Amino acid sequence: MKVNGNVLTLDRSLEDTLPYLFALLGIVEGDDPLAQMDGQVKKRRTLEAIKRMLLRESLNQPLMAIFEDLHWIDDETQALLNLLADSIGTAKILLLVNYRPEYSHQWNSKTYYTQLRLDPLGKESADEMLSALLGDGAEVRPLKRLIVEKTEGNPFFMEETVQVLLDEGALVRDGSAVRLTRPLAELKIPPTVQGILAARIDRLPSDAKDVLQTLAVIGREFPLSLIRAVVAKPDDELNRMLGDLQLGEFIYEQPAVGDTEYIFKHALTQEVAYNSILIERRKRLHEIIGGELETLYARSLDDHLPELAHHYGRGNNPAKAVDYLGRAAQQAASRSAFNEALAHARAAIALMPTLPATAERDRREFDLLSTLVRAASIIEGWGSPQAASGHRRMLEIARESDDDAGLFLALRGMWLDYDLDARFQEAEEMVRQMLDVAQRTRSLADLAEAHGTHAETLHHSGRYGHSLAEANGAIALIPEGEARLMLDGNDQLTYCMVYAAGSSCKLGFPDRALALVESAIKRARELKNFFSLSYAMWWATEVRLLRREFDEARRLCEQVQTMAQEGGFASFIALNRIFSGWLIGLDGEHDRAIEMIRSGLADWSPIGFTFLSGYLADALRQAGRYQEAMEAIAAAREHARQKGERNGEAEIERLAGEIVLLMNSENVPEAERYTRRAIEVAKQLDGKWFELRAATSLARLLRDTNRRDEARSMLAEIYNWFTEGFDTTDLKDAKALLEELGE
Repeated sequence: MKVNGNVLTLDRSLEDTLPYLFALLGIVEGDDPLAQMDGQVKKRRTLEAIKRMLLRESLNQPLMAIFEDLHWIDDETQALLNLLADSIGTAKILLLVNYRPEYSHQWNSKTYYTQLRLDPLGKESADEMLSALLGDGAEVRPLKRLIVEKTEGNPFFMEETVQVLLDEGALVRDGSAVRLTRPLAELKIPPTVQGILAARIDRLPSDAKDVLQTLAVIGREFPLSLIRAVVAKPDDELNRMLGDLQLGEFIYEQPAVGDTEYIFKHALTQEVAYNSILIERRKRLHEIIGGELETLYARSLDDHLPELAHHYGRGNNPAKAVDYLGRAAQQAASRSAFNEALAHARAAIALMPTLPATAERDRREFDLLSTLVRAASIIEGWGSPQAASGHRRMLEIARESDDDAGLFLALRGMWLDYDLDARFQEAEEMVRQMLDVAQRTRSLADLAEAHGTHAETLHHSGRYGHSLAEANGAIALIPEGEARLMLDGNDQLTYCMVYAAGSSCKLGFPDRALALVESAIKRARELKNFFSLSYAMWWATEVRLLRREFDEARRLCEQVQTMAQEGGFASFIALNRIFSGWLIGLDGEHDRAIEMIRSGLADWSPIGFTFLSGYLADALRQAGRYQEAMEAIAAAREHARQKGERNGEAEIERLAGEIVLLMNSENVPEAERYTRRAIEVAKQLDGKWFELRAATSLARLLRDTNRRDEARSMLAEIYNWFTEGFDTTDLKDAKALLEELGE
């Protein structure tokens, strides 16, 4: 009620943020209204809720938000920080952050960003700090100079140096004054701050030192309830030692809800204390802490999976470490935190060789690899080296274990690797084996997926009719209302629908294509599958571009860009850059357009190169860079020849015809040869849409060379074939040209 009241008091328009704040704080009662929401959408809306609250509060009073030690930041906090940094340009909010040089960010281009380098203290500042610690007496002035010289003005080093001198009795406090008990020449100040900290820790009483070392094994922060469980001391004695460690400024008490919590004063303090423990004792402590965490949080283990994995991983129980890392990886993937999922899965797989070689170990490794390849494909893009090696290992395990379900998944992964590399013969062999497994197990879901993947390979190799038949066959096998995720997290039906849409458009059915792809978008929205939605919208962009509906394509590009960046979907970021770049070129920003398209192609895989290179060639044509455009076409032709990837080949030849004519108006025979080649290729592939475009280009060329009857006859034949799409630009242009030729 307190959260509810505070939010509504601030602004009733923030009421829609409450479910996300409750979920963040873990105070959901009854059915969770967000339980079925896509993890990435939930994350985005939660961050948006926090941002809205801060911006609204800043209207009442100026705010200061402080983020420390960004070099240790997690992905979700980084996402919040990025959102805030983009939103506070005109707000009364001061955002203060600190970080080590290895941390990088993208805020330095913002006019409201200022960077202050935290250098060692200068002489005056160092003297001022030491005066606060030691006073201004003449007796301590030589000591202050010595400390500044030894520490080179590092504030933490200076503070710890004073503390170690107090600990060893070289400095004593006499009321408000501080005096030396021995000559400066006899003082032994370690040359590093780590040495200072080690000396201070060594001087602690043995029981206090043991407690500090135990705390260092627990972590940077630790609740009192866990300390009590791990440290076998009576409460009075434990509280006394914790109090002494606070007085010595090794640890600080910090505010917490429901429990007392402590934190190390500095990460170096924890590091030095941790490294001072013998390895075997350290392992035992990690094991003990893991067990106590399991007991203490028995009802909420899912909230502590990374901690449990950390302690068992550093202890002597790799089996439990693998278990908790695997659960943590799955949990992170479920909320679309794919960087985190990838890190956990990779750490678990690295521990697998330490486990006994059993069928159970292989099954666990296979499950971990499934999580890893999905996360790697999303974060690093399809064709990720990590995903490819994961697919190969999955196939080895599946074949050794005689597991048909695993074998199907592994074959699907291997198919993807071959398909992405435009190795269509090997990809089709993987499809054949997938079909064998699906028929052997009588799994309709697997059978549908095998036909769907075959549709993709057929589409890229330019066999649009066969691709549509396979996609439709897959769709017919998927029960109505059923949702099944594929290995990469895509919804199976959405995936099949978009390939049916793409093939339909190129076969000459642009209205059916549009209806299919809009249905795919609707389904992905209903499923709240962020990845599938990005996939469907990208394909919708291609369909809109084929229909020459550029305003709709721009809107879709913006949406795909937002979703891809928020989800970290590397492949969609690269692909979207190609389409967005070409659209920017239409607005006259030619150099930027070409740069974007080339960048997108460089970050993408070989698959689609023939088709996508057409956008680069056309952008270069628009910029008047005709020779470079022909070079792009030559590269696409060579790719098509080597790989057999014929999707877009007809469009490449049509563009070549237009460009050579722009290079020299006398190049009519060469332009005609290219354009007729485009028509021939389009007919071979049943690509009626590309045939229409090429026929329109050829008809204009024939018209301009006094061959109007031939032009009209040839164009009328392909135009009259169409039964839909008459409101599209290409069919309107063809009709207008036919009418002109008939006059």
